[in-house]
Amino acid sequence: MLGIRRPLRRALSLGLPTAWGATAITYKLACPLAQQDGLGARIVTSAVFFAVGTGLIHHVRQRLLRELRQARRVAGAAQSVLLRPVPPRVDGLDVAAARLSADRGATVGGDLYEVIATEHGVRVVMGDVRGHGLPALGTVAALLGSFREAAHDEPDLGRVLRRLDRALARHLRERHREEHPANGRTPDHPVAEEFVTVLLLELDGDGEVRALNCGHPWPYLLSGTDVEPLARADPLPPLGPFPLPADLATTPCGHLRRGESLLLYTDGAEDARDHRGRFFSLPAALAKAAHDHPVSPQQVLCAVVRALLRHTSGRPADDVALLVLRNDRARAHLSRVPGGDLSGSAEGAGAATTHPRRTARP
Repeated sequence: MLGIRRPLRRALSLGLPTAWGATAITYKLACPLAQQDGLGARIVTSAVFFAVGTGLIHHVRQRLLRELRQARRVAGAAQSVLLRPVPPRVDGLDVAAARLSADRGATVGGDLYEVIATEHGVRVVMGDVRGHGLPALGTVAALLGSFREAAHDEPDLGRVLRRLDRALARHLRERHREEHPANGRTPDHPVAEEFVTVLLLELDGDGEVRALNCGHPWPYLLSGTDVEPLARADPLPPLGPFPLPADLATTPCGHLRRGESLLLYTDGAEDARDHRGRFFSLPAALAKAAHDHPVSPQQVLCAVVRALLRHTSGRPADDVALLVLRNDRARAHLSRVPGGDLSGSAEGAGAATTHPRRTARP
């Protein structure tokens, strides 16, 4: 049945413009009124050709709109497969994610994120590919595919990052061959200008957080109504323009205790401006969300998105991706403090709270 419909649609798409054109030519050549030079005849002739032209334009417009809607559906389906919805709970962590597009008509962007429970702990990636459209989607596919394999295969977080770097290099080499001048293509975003900011996090069973950051904004830690950056160490350069250093030591970021949350985001959130040119204050929005609502990932995310859209009058200048992780494990594991022992009991928790919270954070 589908095989019959397609030739029929092609015949209709070609037949209608042909019929309109044949009508106009027949009228001009065969109709006696079209041969007259009077004002009335000219008005009728003009009306006929105007109707024919309007019909052709309407037909072409409808066909282009159908093709555009179909392309958007295909692109949206492709991105939904790549950037699949995160599960609401991963190994005791409550998770929520959202993505805002700078262009209301856009369905393809360069933001990427994933949360995976592995035998090495929960591993998270948040990244931002330069550019938009199909080239960015191809880069997202290469990086996410590599991460989903490497997160399970590699015991060391540094080796996961190296796998991502190699996957990006292979993808860019393939794009470079496609964009060679001999192919007659002028790319919107040349390979030479391509780069990706990437943040990798690893949370073990005790809530200890380790990170590798390549040019990406550090997440915010939400503890009660307190908001602070997870770390302040200088990140590595983004992937793409520069090789990774030989020594990829992870950044220790302390522990994510029970009830605490992390917000990972792309730089479009803090770069968003209002009509006066003022930047959006993400820490203030997080603090207000924690003060006004129960600290669940979904409610924090909704509050931040609403505040961001109010600030930008509903039109952010860049794509934004947000990912919230909340430690909701049944037993809180405490970090080892100087001179103390690791304890998971309620008494140990009460005693340990008097010590500095995150001595390991740079």
